[in-house]
Amino acid sequence: MAFAEFRPLDEKSLVEYIKVVPSLFSKLGNKLDGLTIKEVGDGNLNFVYIVVGPDGSFVIKQALPYIRCIGESWPMTKERAYFETVALKEQGHWCPDHVPEVYHFDRTMSLIGMRYLEPPHIILRKGLIAGVEYPLLAEHISGFMANTLFYTSLLYHSTTEHKRAVAEFCGNVELCRLTEQVVFSDPYKVSQYNRCTSPYLDHDAESVREDNALKVEVAELKSKFCERAQALIHGDLHTGSVMVTLESTQVIDPEFAFYGPMGFDVGAFIGNLILAYFAQDGHADDGNDRKSYKEWILRTIDETWNLFHKKFLALWDEHKDGSGEAYLPAIYNNSEVQHLVQKKFIEELFHDTLGFGAAKMIRRIVGVAHVEDFESISDAEKRANCERRALELAKLLLKERRKFHTIGEIVSAIKQVQ
Repeated sequence: MAFAEFRPLDEKSLVEYIKVVPSLFSKLGNKLDGLTIKEVGDGNLNFVYIVVGPDGSFVIKQALPYIRCIGESWPMTKERAYFETVALKEQGHWCPDHVPEVYHFDRTMSLIGMRYLEPPHIILRKGLIAGVEYPLLAEHISGFMANTLFYTSLLYHSTTEHKRAVAEFCGNVELCRLTEQVVFSDPYKVSQYNRCTSPYLDHDAESVREDNALKVEVAELKSKFCERAQALIHGDLHTGSVMVTLESTQVIDPEFAFYGPMGFDVGAFIGNLILAYFAQDGHADDGNDRKSYKEWILRTIDETWNLFHKKFLALWDEHKDGSGEAYLPAIYNNSEVQHLVQKKFIEELFHDTLGFGAAKMIRRIVGVAHVEDFESISDAEKRANCERRALELAKLLLKERRKFHTIGEIVSAIKQVQ
């Protein structure tokens, strides 16, 4: 252990820390000459340092005892760094090509050292704002979700293994409660943390708070989020938690990880792609109307779900006679019953995906933490018009999700929003 008690690191003290941690110091060739350190934590919660030397590099992420974007008035457990580390290692085991390797963890300092995703890796959300097409994105992210969700579920594990894993992640209760508040509660009531593009969306925010049908549906989703320990989910799988190049896709920041409903992850990612779609009109200019890029986003939404569906069922078929205890081979022992349970399972997962995705969209428009896709549109009225279309679709999906049966129907519904 490098330091005996917690303290937030700055660039100077980080150098002293690295000196006494062999697993980090060795990554720099055991020397500090020519070292550069840059703090890049533009998220809501943590310090993030990029450490680069002539002979190596890594990223240091340190959790603070409060929410960084709010301040000390909103305390938050530092233990989230522990759960992030465990999740990174578990997800990296099942999907090593798309999760950065962990080099070091210090529970006292709430600090993780991990692989630096060097340029040209950028946050996917920034790439979507810039209008960059990523030809392998759907292939990669669908594989990540299929592998991490299948292999941590009862489709693969025994109930004993599953309950042990669920119990481990029950300790991440504060971040679960944060999600419960900002996704399922605050947008539907008056809250000091809520904001919207005022005055343009004031009425829209009020309509969310007064929509009884919406409240009934979001209550059901909150119940599923709190009660259904289906698989180890990332818990915050939006386009700001993915780093990309044209050839690489890396999923980062699983500090919200716990055993929850699979659709929360799939919905978060697809919901954020939908937000990116509706933001494009705000980024269009005379040189680029963004119409072809919007079509690429729609294709990516379609491919992400369809590839996920295909890969998930392939894993299920491969392991149907294994140790998973959700559907015992002695009972589900013929192709007809296998088809029936898979059809029912995927249908419910699809509707969960739509519901959770819609809830995540709503909170990004009338809740506490917004998305750069919209926030980077400088014209407030234009931004509000983009956000309003996204909000209308989200309300439709949340309330009517069971009426949709294919991702193609969702793409059609997106196109119809004016």
